[in-house]
Amino acid sequence: MAANDPIHQFQIEKLVDFGVVNLPVFGRTELAFTNSHLAMTLAFVAVVGFLTLATSKMQVVPGRLQAVGETLFGMIDNLAESIIGHEGRKFFPFVFTLFMFILAMNVLGLMLTFTVTSQLAITATLGLMTILLVIVVGFIRNGPGFFKLFVPSGVPIVLLPVIVLIEFVSFLLRPITLALRLFGNMLGGHVALKVFAGFVVALGAMAASGGLGLFGIPGAALSLSMVVALTALECLVAFLQAFVFAVLTCIYINDVVNLGHGH
Repeated sequence: MAANDPIHQFQIEKLVDFGVVNLPVFGRTELAFTNSHLAMTLAFVAVVGFLTLATSKMQVVPGRLQAVGETLFGMIDNLAESIIGHEGRKFFPFVFTLFMFILAMNVLGLMLTFTVTSQLAITATLGLMTILLVIVVGFIRNGPGFFKLFVPSGVPIVLLPVIVLIEFVSFLLRPITLALRLFGNMLGGHVALKVFAGFVVALGAMAASGGLGLFGIPGAALSLSMVVALTALECLVAFLQAFVFAVLTCIYINDVVNLGHGH
């Protein structure tokens, strides 16, 4: 039954159970190494391994791995500089790390039975990390002037309280939208893949029984073509969602780095 359930693929399962421990703040807490931890570890190893291989033998005429590494590096470097400006290079390590880690988790999710970025807790953590960096950078660079972020220039005094409230709520929603966008896209795509794959199996089994079941062959073929098309689309989405996360991160950092220019 679980094999036919499109939601079962997102269930967190214990691989190694460490039992229950008492933590100072959280109290009695159950510790375990789960399939989520395994997938994140594999993504980390994949990123480190890829970058190590891509930069181990730098050549004037790059090989395939070096070319891919340089393309990804240059793409995020140009992105940070074009959005944040000349100070974008300072924040490049954070943005590039986010991009590569999310991309690795998305891609590995297509190959494994578990997709880390389909877990809201994971995407919410990434969104929270991003917004905390924005707040810290905002206060370090601007001090109390950070609050100018919520006061757009040229707003009539009569509308100022309403605009400030809207801007403040919008700022608080940033990590939520970051988390939900990545979570929703990865969850929805994998559910659709599982559903059509289930159609292929069910209709194929019906056709194998012979008789009227042979009418299931066209349906199975159509479902299989949808699985192939959705898989290709999910590969594109895996990259785009990582890139969109990086773009929005740069935009949010730019808001506090160049606060005086836009407000």
